Amino acid sequence: MLPNHTIDNVLDQLFFHSREIPKHPPKVLFLYGSLRERSYSNLLAEEAARIIEAFGAEVQFYNPANLPLADISLTQTADFEKLPAPVKELRRLVDWCEAMVWISPEVHGNISSILKNQIDWIPLSVGAVRPTQGKLLAVMQVCGGSQSFNAVNNLRILGRWMRMFTIPNQSSVAKAYEQFNDDGTMKESSYKERVVDVMEELFKFTLLLRGNMDYLVQRYSESEAFSLPKNL
Repeated sequence: MLPNHTIDNVLDQLFFHSREIPKHPPKVLFLYGSLRERSYSNLLAEEAARIIEAFGAEVQFYNPANLPLADISLTQTADFEKLPAPVKELRRLVDWCEAMVWISPEVHGNISSILKNQIDWIPLSVGAVRPTQGKLLAVMQVCGGSQSFNAVNNLRILGRWMRMFTIPNQSSVAKAYEQFNDDGTMKESSYKERVVDVMEELFKFTLLLRGNMDYLVQRYSESEAFSLPKNL
């Protein structure tokens, strides 16, 4: 039989349940896609982190400098001890966070290999556990020239594949080399305002969804309790 979804039942689960609403600071992990000494994706990540921290979030960064190339024979392993130390740290941070921010430079019309390598080390599933399912995601990119959206568009595809809730807003910073002060902070501009928009939206959506995540990510097709009637 089909799940018992009605307007009243679903609204009751989402808004009128007896579960206590979590009020701890949202836990946000930042992944960036460049190893340059003055990395604009890193600078943008730091700027965004300052903004969402001001709202009350807790943030952490992953430094990809020592991350080896993704080994497909290991990316899905459930044996944590087989993993290289930098991968263990990445996995620990992914488990810790409730939301992620992925920021990449655009390289040949796509995301950078540095960021893609980090995502490739994050398994879609380990046994019955899906480490990223239901986590929130915001995507941003930096451009060396005119504004483009190729990187953020491809990051959205990856987020959907990882079963994450990717927020509608996004940021693409054109001529990133002109947008930051010598101390690494972002100059006042419409680009910075858009970064504030993205962090504001991520903060709100994380608070809105996290108390209902187990309910929202339930899948009819994966439940042994249901079977479709033959006439459907």
